[in-house]
Amino acid sequence: MKRFRFPLAVLFLSLFIISCDNDDDNDDVMLDNMLTLDIKYLENLGADEVYEGWIVVDGKPVSTGTFTVDDDGKLSKTTFTVDEMYLIAATDFVLSIEPANDDDPAPSAIKILGGSFSESSADVSVSHGAALGSTFKSAAGKYILATPTTNSMEDELSGVWFLSLESGAPAVGLNLPELPSGWAYEGWAVIDGMPVSTGTFTEVDMADNAAPYSGTDNLGPSFPGEDFIQNAPDGLTFPTDLSGTTVVISIEPSPDNSSAPFMFKPLVAPVMEDAMDHKTYDFMNKVAETFPMGTVTR
Repeated sequence: MKRFRFPLAVLFLSLFIISCDNDDDNDDVMLDNMLTLDIKYLENLGADEVYEGWIVVDGKPVSTGTFTVDDDGKLSKTTFTVDEMYLIAATDFVLSIEPANDDDPAPSAIKILGGSFSESSADVSVSHGAALGSTFKSAAGKYILATPTTNSMEDELSGVWFLSLESGAPAVGLNLPELPSGWAYEGWAVIDGMPVSTGTFTEVDMADNAAPYSGTDNLGPSFPGEDFIQNAPDGLTFPTDLSGTTVVISIEPSPDNSSAPFMFKPLVAPVMEDAMDHKTYDFMNKVAETFPMGTVTR
């Protein structure tokens, strides 16, 4: 029997071609079942919660996996392996926040981003119907410093109320979209680096749901806000002076188990060092700089 001998160069070339062909095949398979996230402005949730992605297939959520985010906004994982058939059939992507130890296979009510697929990608933002349903780019607000719940004139810089006095009488100061069920607005004053809540609300022309720090001499106005007069949290002293602090309007999950503002902060206002009481000041819209957004590619 004759034995055919191939030159070594020819043999190596053949093996190289076969290897390259196999690598291409493997790459195609990997690309067909991979989902990649490019999302910015997500916050560190701490040890008790994680982010979880979902694709919507035939109207039902299919998990794409969980990840965390560090203090610099870097995702612990950006690429996820997903069943190719599900990826092809997916119409939308939704991002939720889940308990770190979660036995429930369904997504939680806290859905913060969403987007519809167009060809191979989806632009995700809070404006998707599964999330908050609005861009919040038109959000605006005004506030005053005053303490209407006390009779003293010595503590007028110790309260913040989200209203306008530009017309000479108290008037609505906030222009905010209506929130979907499961969300509420919350006011904050950041005092000596500590965020202190002024209460949650869903209506801008009504009092908020709490007044734990206000005085007892008078009722507050029928607008969101708070006087920081009594019951100061540990580390703070009331009455205080809000000059040089920061006031914030955030969007919070409801119910909410956190004592800090949620990542959605559409309105922020640094209070001037020489701020005056009963003068109307403007908020700044911080949506473009702080709201999570990005692209999901399949």
